[in-house]
Amino acid sequence: MDEKNALGTNVIAQIGILVNDIETTSQAYADFFCIDKPEWSLTDQLERAQTEFEGNPTEARAKLAFFDMGSLQLELIEPDHYPSTWRKHLDEHGEGPHHIAFFVKGMNEKMELMGRNQMPLLQKGEYTGGRYAYIDTFKDLKIILELLENDS
Repeated sequence: MDEKNALGTNVIAQIGILVNDIETTSQAYADFFCIDKPEWSLTDQLERAQTEFEGNPTEARAKLAFFDMGSLQLELIEPDHYPSTWRKHLDEHGEGPHHIAFFVKGMNEKMELMGRNQMPLLQKGEYTGGRYAYIDTFKDLKIILELLENDS
């Protein structure tokens, strides 16, 4: 990398796990950890989310359930059938880990730096209060990195 610690942090904020059935898997996590099962939410539609996968706009949406687990969050992701990093990874690898996420400042600069270092952007989009980007770091780090940038 061009800089030491290109992300500006080494604190993992979230682990994302792909699932085929968010209801069943959410209940399994809740039962295992003796915690409340969170309600899932649906990602925004293309008009609001501005989702791009492999450089192209996509209608892709996913059901998301979040478990706050102390210092990090577990995110369960059940993707729809439209093209996305979630759908592609689930189809190719089955259920299981998809990404680890970090909060960053200067999202565009981080994406550009990583791209220059053969870590290309897979998917990006907006959410209420911020934006996300999935970066293909699998060759070197053996996982996808998600960058999260909140407006506040």
